[in-house]
Order: sequence, then structure tokens, then C-alpha cells
Amino acid sequence: MRAKSGIPMSHHKGNSMRVMFLFGIMSMAVFLVSCGSQKKLPYYYLENVTDTSEKNTVKTFEPVIQKNDLLSIQVYSAATDPKVDALYNLANMSNSNNGNLSLIGFLVDQNGNIEYPRVGLVHADGLTKQQLADTIKSRLSEELKDPSVIIRFLNFRITVLGEVGRAGTITIPYEKITILEAIGLAGDIPFTGKKNSVRVIREGNGDRQIGTIDLTAKNVFESPYFYLQQNDVIIVDPTRAKVRQNEESIVTQRITFALTFITTAALLYNIFK
Repeated sequence: MRAKSGIPMSHHKGNSMRVMFLFGIMSMAVFLVSCGSQKKLPYYYLENVTDTSEKNTVKTFEPVIQKNDLLSIQVYSAATDPKVDALYNLANMSNSNNGNLSLIGFLVDQNGNIEYPRVGLVHADGLTKQQLADTIKSRLSEELKDPSVIIRFLNFRITVLGEVGRAGTITIPYEKITILEAIGLAGDIPFTGKKNSVRVIREGNGDRQIGTIDLTAKNVFESPYFYLQQNDVIIVDPTRAKVRQNEESIVTQRITFALTFITTAALLYNIFK
């Protein structure tokens, strides 16, 4: 039997069978690739960590003052006249943009020192806030009655870059943050980001360190990069699958552009021929 076009019906059926066969092979290939990719998903956070509630594995952390840090230092004493304490404190300055009050801080210079009112030069680099407070308190004990010193960081911020939900710089008001909290504030690491090799860039004592932390490791709490320091930079690299996907996307865009160009050129050639 022949179709109206003169081509035997058996020929049409043969083509249909070939198309269905090829479609079946392509579907099976896609299924196998998707199954294979599921086995290569990135690790989860704390994948190998067991319960540590009864173990002393989580260490406490207190940030250390560094050069170029901006510190808020307030002195209070048992003096009945508030003007006495005011001599040892910086005044608040009005912000010309919105009229809000913003505290002027003490900048730690390149030598690691601060210039404190009526006290003079005080070395701060490498000290914790409590150690610096004790140093200033001892210098004021002869002039003030029962002095107390409160110190806070004004520039405690970290930067998260790479394969995260929201890359950028985050200001930390409570001066203590773990790398897990920082990544949470940055919108988490998607499946296309490496959780087992997160890099941390840290500056201290004039040196720049680049360390790596595995967020799935059993000893993640013991890493020196678990607790972050001010001005740390976190970099999350993409997985190989993500890099390959980006490369394939670029190749596809170039091929599409080339085909579009060739098709347009051929069309214009046929029109003006």
C-alpha cells in the first residue's frame, strides 16, 4: 500500500520506529546521567560530626585587636561629677547627613598603638578587649576612683564571596561569629558550591594567611577558621559540575550566535540573489 505521496506506508512506519527507538535511547541516557549526577552531590554540613554535647570540643573565642581596627572606648568611674569622666572619653559627633549621633572611635595605627586622652600612647595590637581595658584601667587608677573601661569594635565585619546566595560584606554587631553563621547570613551555599574546601583569607601581624576549612569534617569545631575574626574574607568555590555547566553554557551561546548569524546570512543571500 502506498501513501498519497507515493511513498510506501511501510517506509513511514520504519521511520517512526527509528524515531521512537532514538527517542528511547536519548531518554535512557538522560535518566542514567541524572542518576549519576545525584551520586556526586556536594557534602552536607557537619556530615561526619557526632553529638558533642558531653565533650569539650567546641572552643571559646575572643577576637584580638589588629592594626587599623576602630575601637569604641568608654571610661566610667565612681566620680559624682560626670565632667570628670568626660575628660577621658571622646565626644559624640553629629552626622551631617541625617543628624544621627555616631561615636568617633580610636584607630589602631600601623605601629599597633592608640592615642588615649590624658593617658597617652597605649599599645593595643595583639591584645583582646579585656586585656586592653585592663591596661587602660591600670593607667587611670591613680586619677580616677574605681574606673571601669568598656571596649567595643566598630569595624567588626566579614566578607563572603563566591558560590553563595548573597555575596557581600556583613557588619557583625555582636563581635562573635562562626563561619556557619556567616554563610547563613550570606544566603547559604547551594549544591553548586564546595562545602568541603571553603577558603578563609585572614590578616594578622602584618601577614596574610589563606586557610581552608571543611564544613563537613569531624573536627570542624577545632579549626582555627571556625570562629571568624574581623575583616576575614570567605571564598566558596563552585563545584566541577557548576564550572562545567558554565563552560557548556558559554559554548552553547557561541554556537547559537554562530547559527543565527549563518541563518541570517543565508536568508539575506536568498532574498537579494
